[in-house]
Amino acid sequence: MKAMRSALGVLAMGLSVMALPAAAQVSADKAAELDGDKLTCMGAERAGSDSGVAEYTGKWVGTWPGQSKPHGYEPGPFADEKPLFTITAQNMSQYADKLTEGQKALFKQYPESYKMNVYPSHRDFGFQPWVCDTVKKNAVQAKLVDDGLGVDAVSGAIPFPFASSGLEAIWNIINPHRAWTEKAVTDIANVYANGSIAWGRNKFMTMNLMNDPKERRSFTDKINAYFYTGYQLPERDKGFVAVGYQPNNFANDATQSWQYQPGIRRVRQAPEVCCDYPVPPAGMRTVDDDYVFNGSPERYTWKLVGKTEMYVPYHNFKINDPSVSYDELITPNTVNPDYVRYELHRVWIVEGYLKDGMRHVYSKRRLYADEDTWIALWADNYDARGELWRVAFVNYFYSQESSTFHRGASIYHDLTAKAYEAGYLVNERGDDWWRVNVPLTPAMFSPQAAARGGH
Repeated sequence: MKAMRSALGVLAMGLSVMALPAAAQVSADKAAELDGDKLTCMGAERAGSDSGVAEYTGKWVGTWPGQSKPHGYEPGPFADEKPLFTITAQNMSQYADKLTEGQKALFKQYPESYKMNVYPSHRDFGFQPWVCDTVKKNAVQAKLVDDGLGVDAVSGAIPFPFASSGLEAIWNIINPHRAWTEKAVTDIANVYANGSIAWGRNKFMTMNLMNDPKERRSFTDKINAYFYTGYQLPERDKGFVAVGYQPNNFANDATQSWQYQPGIRRVRQAPEVCCDYPVPPAGMRTVDDDYVFNGSPERYTWKLVGKTEMYVPYHNFKINDPSVSYDELITPNTVNPDYVRYELHRVWIVEGYLKDGMRHVYSKRRLYADEDTWIALWADNYDARGELWRVAFVNYFYSQESSTFHRGASIYHDLTAKAYEAGYLVNERGDDWWRVNVPLTPAMFSPQAAARGGH
């Protein structure tokens, strides 16, 4: 009945929803369907669709025709393609059933600025064998623990390839297969309604222990990932460094952070860094907006709505191209849409509703996660009145260095303020462009490292 109500709810919104799959902890026979004739190892449908979703091939892992460098920017295998069509405010009604509410809102708010160039759909990037092996193990073993505040599963890939509840789905979104480490110097552009731009810059590193390609761990371990962010701009924040870790289980732990504050030249442990804690430099997004959602699921009741076809940002190599200057990319109202590639893909829709007695600036979140990876590509976030407020999307590209999709320019729109933030920009960072899966150590994320970085 729960699945039926969810499906009916989506149909009422005009979406074409596929049936929800079987429950987690499935039988060995069911798990054997993974990586078979009908399903990929992630549980996605191999078949394409008459409306334009491509058939899954997974034929390229860690490389592709024309790829020439072991790391750094590459134009990708689809660089010569032209858009099939462009969606604008004038013709959006023709495509409304495959648009998010946030996309529709951006068309209405910026009819002369926002558009979506839609390219052919591709599903040609696959996974390393150990990733698929991990998913198959998790299919029969993974389970929620501590009232859904943690999971018991093997690390390195999603826990629930046959997710049947909102909590199982959100744990897939929190823990998709992604890079083990990442480091870059990233720029941040906060673009306001009057056209002014405030710039930020930080040295950024993460170390995701759960995706170490050489060691399988357990999601019952204490630490999921370490983070380091050291601000170089704006001047008022220069020298501020925050380090810390995110736990795997939020029942008796929370994200911990230590901050070096240049004004007092000391490192102090920060108060709880969770959920709607505003992210510097402008506070235009919350800490759990990273990846469009991350961190503890505790403040929301989660619902797996269903799976449908949507136009989503995909294979976005060009937006991270060093030859594209910020003057070209950062335009009024929204990031230059000529550098954003959309494709038709099947996505899981997962909704979060703020629990009674819990506090968060978002009363409702709607996440759109790629069927093939469970990476969340888009989010529509609603304010306390239930009005659509903030719209976020991440432009992923396939990284030859990590053999998986990696986040690039991340866009956070505030519809009320008519402003947006473009973060994780690396176009003008030269040698400080993304490095992925290079060895890092926990000591690089310690309070001592924060003190060294702040001086």
